[in-house]
Amino acid sequence: MNEITKEKLEKYFDVTDRALKKVKIAKEQKINWKEKAEDFLDMAQRYFKDAKYFEEKGEIVNAFAALNYAHGWLDAGARLGLFDVDHDSTLFTVD
Repeated sequence: MNEITKEKLEKYFDVTDRALKKVKIAKEQKINWKEKAEDFLDMAQRYFKDAKYFEEKGEIVNAFAALNYAHGWLDAGARLGLFDVDHDSTLFTVD
């Protein structure tokens, strides 16, 4: 897949719309900071690996989507303070 079809775009809009409607702010709780940081990093690495796989298969759109998911995990982790990104507001939405 090398182009974003209207159907593909509609699917992503639908999934994100449903997710936005479902999400609720959780009650504050104690978390294992290191475990959460490792989980976020693991998810980013897995999506990055998936992106390479899709690229090799010629599925450019899926590769692009996986790259955005990977960076989203990294960015969310940085914004939450799970990762020290040295105030890099070029690569991350921090500061």
